[in-house]
Amino acid sequence: MPKKGVEEEPELRVPMEGEVIGIVTRLLGYDRVLVKCEDLEVRLCRIPGRFKKKRWIREGDYVLVAPWDFQPKRADIVHVYRRDEVKRLLEQGYIKNLRPETV
Repeated sequence: MPKKGVEEEPELRVPMEGEVIGIVTRLLGYDRVLVKCEDLEVRLCRIPGRFKKKRWIREGDYVLVAPWDFQPKRADIVHVYRRDEVKRLLEQGYIKNLRPETV
């Protein structure tokens, strides 16, 4: 049992085969968002029901997406990264081509 006040860092979710890290560029409504992915594709992504009311997604959030096999321009969001996880991904070199666009 961990000591009081000491929290363990959860394991970092890294992209597996067939998954890509992306950044949310636009909220479209009805559980759809546009995501600019690490492979420089812009995909229409679906927010699954498990995220809808538990984890809010905003523009500028880093997400892990799984592109569809039969339509590569579409994908499902698999994971939403928190700020500390994004810092760890940057340190480990998983995020190279993505930077949030400043307006």
